[in-house]
Amino acid sequence: MSGLESLIPFIGDKKKGEEPTIIVDTREASSAKKVVKELVERGVTVKTQMLTTGDYIISDQCAVERKTVNDFVYTLTRRYLFEQLFSIKKTYPKALLILEGYLPVIYKYSSIQPQAVWGAMFNLAKNDIAIVNTGSIKETADFLYTAAKQEQIIEKRNPIVHAFKKCDTLADAQIYFIASLPGIGREKAVAILDVYKSPVEALMNVEQWSKTVNGLGPVITNKVKEVLSASYKENMSHDCGSKET
Repeated sequence: MSGLESLIPFIGDKKKGEEPTIIVDTREASSAKKVVKELVERGVTVKTQMLTTGDYIISDQCAVERKTVNDFVYTLTRRYLFEQLFSIKKTYPKALLILEGYLPVIYKYSSIQPQAVWGAMFNLAKNDIAIVNTGSIKETADFLYTAAKQEQIIEKRNPIVHAFKKCDTLADAQIYFIASLPGIGREKAVAILDVYKSPVEALMNVEQWSKTVNGLGPVITNKVKEVLSASYKENMSHDCGSKET
């Protein structure tokens, strides 16, 4: 679409039978149930799948990561923020970050300067990662719904999960391995490896995760233990939470 074209097709009336499909990461679907509920209420077909990059896939060209303002500020103190977002950019031409919440709250933090937040946002923007600030869960769902309709109904693009690209480094491979465990994901995988240094040590000490790794409780630990210890034949009919798309 050129900058001179009318926006009318993008804001036209809803037509019967023309509702988008959004693929949602299983971990995001679990932690952001209200967003998923809002999407379903708008008529979106929500499919869940464990994604290696992004929280929401709205087309073959576009993936969206969602973070609350608090989460965004917290991840600024961790090295994986830009790695996480840039990995989306490598896989999907159009990468977006939804920053959910009241942005001026950054001026009330004592642990991080507002300039650091603005600097991070500028760095993402200049690397072609668009940032959309939504004020609430409802606004997040409205944006995702509208964006998916534009991509799928207007631009005729289908939501497609792109294959995970080859890990660039040994560290990437280690993170990906641990992140694939149920309830873990990239952020927790990095935290686990920071404590145990290698995947082998981490798996040998699963019982201690809830005591040694911040953010890991007995529920996630027990799910990981079940996956690691259950008989494969016995476990074939079990569902880890993802659905086929």
